[in-house]
Amino acid sequence: MADQTQTDALLTPAEVAALFRVNPKTVTRWARAGKITAIRTLGGHRRFRASEIRRCLEQLETDQIA
Repeated sequence: MADQTQTDALLTPAEVAALFRVNPKTVTRWARAGKITAIRTLGGHRRFRASEIRRCLEQLETDQIA
């Protein structure tokens, strides 16, 4: 059960940017372009599902190896 909660955790643009080693504005641009899915909070802030970000990172690593 705790595993599912962790995978459904929401990350801020700054946290996603740190994982990809890019600027948080780049993460916002990716979300606007539809490259990653953003969830909007009631205050209008973007949040990203940790499971989706983890999949993107794994795919990026796989693409770099190949």
